[in-house]
Amino acid sequence: MAAGMYLEHYLDSIENLPFELQRNFNLMRDLDQRTEDLKGQIDSLAKEYTANARTLSSEQKLSILRQIQQSYSKCKEFGDDKVQLAMQTYEMVDKHIRRLDTDLARFEADLKEKQIESTDYDSTSSKGKKGDSRQKEKKAAKTRSKVKSSDEDSSPKSAQKKVKLLQPGEFNSPSSNFGNVHPSDVLDMPVDPNEPTYCLCHQVSYGEMIGCDNTDCSIEWFHFACVGLTTKPRGKWYCPRCSQDRKRK
Repeated sequence: MAAGMYLEHYLDSIENLPFELQRNFNLMRDLDQRTEDLKGQIDSLAKEYTANARTLSSEQKLSILRQIQQSYSKCKEFGDDKVQLAMQTYEMVDKHIRRLDTDLARFEADLKEKQIESTDYDSTSSKGKKGDSRQKEKKAAKTRSKVKSSDEDSSPKSAQKKVKLLQPGEFNSPSSNFGNVHPSDVLDMPVDPNEPTYCLCHQVSYGEMIGCDNTDCSIEWFHFACVGLTTKPRGKWYCPRCSQDRKRK
């Protein structure tokens, strides 16, 4: 329940409270006035009894004493009524105070519940954002891992000019050359299925690499060690397979 609803209901409940209090106070004031009148009558009767005690007959004395006693009884009744009105007035105000305390407790409970829900939502939101940022970081790390020194050494393929350390005659037959293309320094590591592989060794990109100048080469990029290179060759360079194909032509 919203704060406005609590306030509206409470104001509705105490709408008649001022009139009820005023009525009770007026009744108590009236009882006070009637009690004061009776006390005046008692004083008059007491003075009359005291002044004429010697001359009054026994019946007259009893009559005055009865009047005084009745007046005292009436004063006692008025006092009891006044006490009852005072207790009723106190209970009336106390009832509204208790209701206000109850409404305040409920309102505070509602606020705490909303704060807890808001905190849970914020923590869930932050966790989701952290998860997204971690996934983005992982993707960025994967992308960076694919960019090796081969990209630094060679930008476009047309700009990579290399010197041939291996002469065409050195590759006598495809079987003899292709069987010895795996060097001892090839990384022995599991291949990420999402990361592309290169070279005759079918490994991921690492270290220095060279690109075949045959635009139709199916492999394109090769590790220096796998093709027997230690430095960049000059001029155009073709991989062992493309070199064999060119010889056949």
